[in-house]
Amino acid sequence: MTLFLYISRLFSRRFATFFGAMFLLTLLIHATNLFGQTEYQKIGALNVMRLALLESPNGVYQMLSIIAVLASLSMFHNLNKSGELVATRAAGISVYRVLAPPVISALLIGAIGVMAFNPLSAASLRKFETETGRYKSGSVSAFSLARKGLWLRQGSDNGQTVIFAERANFEVTHLKGVTFWDLTNKGIARRRIEASYAELYDGAWHLGPGKLWEINKPGQVPDRTAVRFDSMTIASELTANQILNSFGDPTTISIWETPSFIRKLERSGFSTTRHRVHFQSQLALPFLLAGMVMIGAAFSMRHRRAGGGKTMILGAVLAGLAVYIVQNFATILGAKGSISVFAAAWGTPVAAILLAAGLILHLEDG
Repeated sequence: MTLFLYISRLFSRRFATFFGAMFLLTLLIHATNLFGQTEYQKIGALNVMRLALLESPNGVYQMLSIIAVLASLSMFHNLNKSGELVATRAAGISVYRVLAPPVISALLIGAIGVMAFNPLSAASLRKFETETGRYKSGSVSAFSLARKGLWLRQGSDNGQTVIFAERANFEVTHLKGVTFWDLTNKGIARRRIEASYAELYDGAWHLGPGKLWEINKPGQVPDRTAVRFDSMTIASELTANQILNSFGDPTTISIWETPSFIRKLERSGFSTTRHRVHFQSQLALPFLLAGMVMIGAAFSMRHRRAGGGKTMILGAVLAGLAVYIVQNFATILGAKGSISVFAAAWGTPVAAILLAAGLILHLEDG
């Protein structure tokens, strides 16, 4: 038990050190990128750093697997270098007992990351996208799904427009059973518009037959002054991609909210493949980290006298990067429906564990 706790503590410290370093590196990269964009050069250095700080949690969260392999590689290399690994073997302790503490620690870190850090990362990224939307165009758009329909919100310097639709096509460019509420910046309703359908193109909503009510006008009764129309155009800065991205990016949704969000998408007729792949990938993250730890161990537990230490370290880094790239590529294929959701999410972690286990067995037992 003492050895188990000692190695677990060593790995956790290494992981925390690399996590902190990666977070600072990610923060600097995002800040440099934002400083290089003209629309952010006017808002001041503090605001730019605040935006970079909002974006950084998601960036470092995506790199947890790289951090795991680096932490494992560093820890086992130092244990080997100090002779502690040789001493444990001389005491009759198998390599598998030495490997168990960091693997279990990686599983626990992955579980904590999914349950706690994932919601934080998603909330931070949503805040970042909202803030950058204001700085870029001066407007904010939002999308939400309800049990009986879907809601859109578009905003500008002149006010906001809240849109409700009973149904929509996959691209969210054709809405049916639609209602528009035109609001001032203070949230006071100016008019209400109901239409049989609305289509988004050429920077505007084109409404079909419907009815318009003027609201909160002194001396006027909305029902008496309401007018019917055959067609109407309402200006909009939204595009189909902006609408889909505002609710379609799985990384902006907490792991706890993803299952209910998927059900809402299915009820509204949207594709859920991308979100299901992301959800399963998050569930598989602890096992991916465990596989990365095993890869780092496989390349760094070899005795120093066997030679080729630098080559083995380079091999571990390249293997970790290869697994990271393959996992991202598999996720993309899964989101496009080219491979199954299970294969996209669980294929790479399972393959990493099996390959690392095979390599360890080969190096240790011949």
